[in-house]
Amino acid sequence: MKSSAYLLITHGSRDPRPQIAIEHLANLIARRLLEYAWSSVAVAPTAEKNIYGQSRSPKSIPLVGTATLELAPTPLHHQIQQFAEQALSQGYHHLQILPLFLLPGVHVMDDIPTEVAIARQALSADLTLEIRPYVGSHPQLAQLLVNPIEPLETSATAGKIVLAHGSRRSNGNQPVEDIAIQLGAMPAYWSVSPSLEDQVSDFIQKGYQQITIWPYFLFEGSLTDAIEQEVHRLAHQFPYAQLHLGRAIGPTPQLAELVIQLLRDRLSG
Repeated sequence: MKSSAYLLITHGSRDPRPQIAIEHLANLIARRLLEYAWSSVAVAPTAEKNIYGQSRSPKSIPLVGTATLELAPTPLHHQIQQFAEQALSQGYHHLQILPLFLLPGVHVMDDIPTEVAIARQALSADLTLEIRPYVGSHPQLAQLLVNPIEPLETSATAGKIVLAHGSRRSNGNQPVEDIAIQLGAMPAYWSVSPSLEDQVSDFIQKGYQQITIWPYFLFEGSLTDAIEQEVHRLAHQFPYAQLHLGRAIGPTPQLAELVIQLLRDRLSG
């Protein structure tokens, strides 16, 4: 029996770039899981043998799919049902669902569990559904924000800001504040206070001439475009300060590894 299929859930966007990125990430995760399966077969001293005495090896890339909470042709629970039925037809009896969200807002805490519960009612008891921790809960995620070869991102004298979308849910922004502390930075938010302009102004008033801004977003899209325009505006507003804008995390092998650790309960750091 196959171990588990995996479904990554994102918010959804009219901009095509995030969906392209998540499909790439899903592919990276599937191939990395296959590598883990091969390595476990290679090192297992009691690996299962076929009739020729050869160790059985993984036959196919693990099933990793994607779904979106909003802006999809069908509701999320329908997407979950369709993927779950596909998984069951391929011999899977367990489906792990991982929210690709950075903050524990309403979508993570309420909307996704509700949609999963609706899907579960329509599915066979032969398949179990499990919601895994959202990706922003990984303790090493902050490390993916920093580009170690960019001088302003590692400078001890530059002001540093972690810019997130922001959540109005009680304690919903705590992960951003925790990451800011890890990076020696101040938090700022696109949709709630303090804003990026608030924090840039505060650093400049304190005498900082160089400021790094890390966008706390998984993938580039219309919102990161708007942030880039805002940083450009602030650069004109404060011409005597050097503002450096980092990039969204992106569908990297490093992000794929953190997702796999959340799926496999193997956190470190």
